[in-house]
Amino acid sequence: MSDNKKNLSSTKDLKRVLGFWDLMAVGVGSIIGSGIMSLTGWGIDETGRSVCIAFVIGGIIAVLARSPQIFLNSVARFRGGDYSMVGTFLGPRWTGTYSMIALLTSVTLCMYALSFADYAMPFLPNVSRKVIALSILTFLFITNTFGINAFSKIQNAAVVILVISLTAFTAVGLTKLDGNYFEPTQFMTHGAVGLWQASVLMSYTCDGAQYVTQMSGEAKNPTRDIPRVMLFSTLGVSLFYGLIGVVASGVLPVAEVAGKPMTVVASAILSKPLYYLFCIGGGWMALLTTLNSSIATCTKPLMQACNDGWYPRSLARLHPKYRTPLILLGFYYVIGFVPIAFGIDIDIISNITITVGAITKTMIVLCLWNMPKVLPDAWNKSNFHISNGALKALCIVDLLVIVVSGVTSSFKLPLPLLMANLGVVAFAFLFGSIRFRSGKVQVEESYELS
Repeated sequence: MSDNKKNLSSTKDLKRVLGFWDLMAVGVGSIIGSGIMSLTGWGIDETGRSVCIAFVIGGIIAVLARSPQIFLNSVARFRGGDYSMVGTFLGPRWTGTYSMIALLTSVTLCMYALSFADYAMPFLPNVSRKVIALSILTFLFITNTFGINAFSKIQNAAVVILVISLTAFTAVGLTKLDGNYFEPTQFMTHGAVGLWQASVLMSYTCDGAQYVTQMSGEAKNPTRDIPRVMLFSTLGVSLFYGLIGVVASGVLPVAEVAGKPMTVVASAILSKPLYYLFCIGGGWMALLTTLNSSIATCTKPLMQACNDGWYPRSLARLHPKYRTPLILLGFYYVIGFVPIAFGIDIDIISNITITVGAITKTMIVLCLWNMPKVLPDAWNKSNFHISNGALKALCIVDLLVIVVSGVTSSFKLPLPLLMANLGVVAFAFLFGSIRFRSGKVQVEESYELS
């Protein structure tokens, strides 16, 4: 039977066409987001012109935070991304909990669309924020229905424009640095503590390469390419950010840019055409590439969950030509569309995901802990192999960071939001337990050794 006549619904049926540079575009596009525009000023406020150093340290922090996925991706193709890792290393009953958490936290789709609208509104004064957000969301969802190749073309082109825009800002700015740039009082303005606080803040701007993990089922050579893409894109962007930080903090006096968006510096050093390129090519494309990556990757864990019986298998049906899960794409489109269309408070929804995100991160670290036992031969052959002692130490450090940051973030939440977080976590675990005991779940082996 030809592919056009089969009811394709398995992650095995996805097109494996993404090469190293396609995945690199996903990694870079996912990392470079609105944070570089909005958070750089706050980094300067914490540490002055040492923000360039904070970016590099932040990149290292981001690599450490995502190191479990780097190591795990080096041993096998996980067709359902993180979902398949959880099933492989923690056991099938935990995949339902993971899939529900991933589903409940997919609200980030509407957040990225609204952030895009915020950057676009100054240039489209007669168009409302809601219309812009819904338009970009609709455009990218439609594009993604035409397959991974269509996604890749949009992503590659947008990343090129994004890098050109930020490079132009950096190149011009480096020629206009303050003559007293190296004045010692302008560096580490709040000492070592300020530098560390800025580094932690900048680590958020360097995070995002984990999206590549969900594309393992569509990669040509995932065990070779995905770990390298995650590592190189994160460190490469952090070094690039370091140069941007030199300009952002070094052209105008620190007091004038501390806590301010980068557009303050851009308007001071760029001509009108370059300023528009910076705002549109930088701000717009930064959000577009992140949203595009989110749309392309969000369906893969849920698709495998449908294959395994957590949800109706029919939801994972693929278009016979483009091999895209049209029903799941439509489902996620509704998740992104409804909060925007009805003006639901996105800040409240996003705050409900703070503690929940710590749960999924913990699951992935525990996957890494179990990896040498579950796939010992594949781990020994990995190009990223380290001693088991070093691996355990890394897991312990990661778990401590997750617990401390998760607890700290939770304490900052008002009591109703904290209870909502705990409620979401409890619901996800309850769903996983009840559905698994129903006997309708048959979790298949969704990893492949190269």
